[in-house]
Amino acid sequence: MPLAPLVEPAAALPPGEAERAARQLRLLQVGEVGQRRIRAARVGVLGAGGLGSPVLLYLASAGIGTIGIVDDDVVDASNLQRQIVFTVDDVGKFKGSVAADRIRSLSPHTTVIEHREHLTPENAEQIFADYDLVIDGSDTFSTRYAVADACAALGIPLVWGSVLQFDAQATVFWSTPSSGQPVTLRDVFPVAPAPGEVPSCAEAGVLGALCGQLGGILVTEAVKLICGIGESLLGRMLVLDGLGARTREVPLVATAPPTDWVPDEGSQDAATAARPTHVALSDLESLAPETLLDVREPDEFARGTIPGAVSVPLGEVLSDAASVPLAGTVVVFCQQGPRARAAAHALTAAHPSADIRLLEGGYADWTEWSRA
Repeated sequence: MPLAPLVEPAAALPPGEAERAARQLRLLQVGEVGQRRIRAARVGVLGAGGLGSPVLLYLASAGIGTIGIVDDDVVDASNLQRQIVFTVDDVGKFKGSVAADRIRSLSPHTTVIEHREHLTPENAEQIFADYDLVIDGSDTFSTRYAVADACAALGIPLVWGSVLQFDAQATVFWSTPSSGQPVTLRDVFPVAPAPGEVPSCAEAGVLGALCGQLGGILVTEAVKLICGIGESLLGRMLVLDGLGARTREVPLVATAPPTDWVPDEGSQDAATAARPTHVALSDLESLAPETLLDVREPDEFARGTIPGAVSVPLGEVLSDAASVPLAGTVVVFCQQGPRARAAAHALTAAHPSADIRLLEGGYADWTEWSRA
């Protein structure tokens, strides 16, 4: 569904901008008016790392009028494999300052605002209050939820992406869209994973080129929102499989959180209580779950699955988790883990009394373990 342009156009383009952005102006969907909207836009970027680097470069090249960079980190040699805004000469320098200089060299009329501070739930709304939209390029769950909650409270769109190893996801979260149904991060992932539940890029690795691919997608979504063109990813999760060279979509549907449940005194808080537990591969046979749920796509299921599993793709789970039939102990799995976590959180929210667990390592690890 088309969305209204997010930004009113600037009165005019600065001198030389029409020549610099000539190829973009040639696009019928953008044109001179769209380029003036881009010129007037204020975009906040959380993180100048693996995703933030290509995002900042493409925002600058597009001619965004104001770009805010939220990052208090310094460049490390290990960043250079994927954080393409930096060079070896930048090691030890503040990322935001280096990125700001690079932006100005690409787009001299762009105003760059550096926020050299760590984003927290306490300062997130204040930092992003003056921006039209935010792109999240962060890599910690506490920061991701802080920016998502701030954007939801401010009513501004959050262009969201995540990358790990060879897998990436992208979507748009927006609590007050001009049309269509609102969807926020907490509708899809109600609570943050527990510390250590999901490995970081430092632990699991990441393909640098995939960061660039995803960063380009995120900027494309931002430009579409600013100009009011094309079809936004709002309500859809784009999933990229770098190793398989496949792209697929998962529909996202907002789910209202329960309002009548209060944890007993002394019990876990609501976030912790809603978090599914884990099952090790070595314990799966002795656990003998009544429901073994494979949330991969049907073609993946057809190529092989764990004996006794039933196929309910992630998109179906997120569309209507309450209608998924569950019995006894439920173990959810996907290829490696990310889709299963999303499904397990949605099922836990929809079936609060069910015993829902996550299979560690997913089908990929199970195939290796079963051969041993």
